[in-house]
Amino acid sequence: MSDAILRVTELCKNFGGLAAVDHVTLEVRTGDVHAVIGPNGAGKTTLINLLSGDLTASSGSILFCGKVISSLTPEQRSRQGIGRSYQRTNIFPAFSVLENCRLAAQSRAPHSFNWLRDALSYDDAMKEAGAALELVELGERAQEPAFTLSHGEQRQLEIAICLATKPQVLLLDEPLAGMGMEESSKMVELIRRLETSHAILLVEHDMDAVFQLAKVLTVMVDGKVLATGSPEEIRANREAQTAYLGASDQTL
Repeated sequence: MSDAILRVTELCKNFGGLAAVDHVTLEVRTGDVHAVIGPNGAGKTTLINLLSGDLTASSGSILFCGKVISSLTPEQRSRQGIGRSYQRTNIFPAFSVLENCRLAAQSRAPHSFNWLRDALSYDDAMKEAGAALELVELGERAQEPAFTLSHGEQRQLEIAICLATKPQVLLLDEPLAGMGMEESSKMVELIRRLETSHAILLVEHDMDAVFQLAKVLTVMVDGKVLATGSPEEIRANREAQTAYLGASDQTL
């Protein structure tokens, strides 16, 4: 088993008297899909927001490649190698598919850009953007406005935007939300391709997809970790079944 690239220890986030994330500890490794599941209000998205820097932790620590990143901004964490998607699609709909990715790739340039120079002439950024689109199978749609893509394709584009920033960790917040069966299947296959070269933390309500993808599952309830283990261990955990499904006679 490889060392954890992302390690969370006793992480807390309080909103007044509410502990939205309550002493959460977990590890994410390259080559693994680590799924976080639980009922609505369990603290799953708050956890991702803490890892990405969109929220500041009340206490606890976040280590990335052995370095504490708890105090870094979202931009700084992104530059370190942490990419994320959101529950709601977060793209520039009027820009072309390629332009969405080029802007992300350009943000990783080690120098400032000349505003008088044609942006498309920056070969490195264009190459990274094109590679990201090919990886999510949107290369043939590169010149089309992003708003012309289907919902599933827009979700693929959002992941391509993440990939153009060269992340080592992907935080995916409900990437299958709102998809039909065919689009969901494509997203599952995409995540499978990405797991070989990335560490992936996945929040998802589609249990069929979760059990197809995850090597490790963490069940959260009321901001706390109820159980962590393999899919087989979580399936056999009656406490996790009761907490997630609300009835002990059902199974995950």
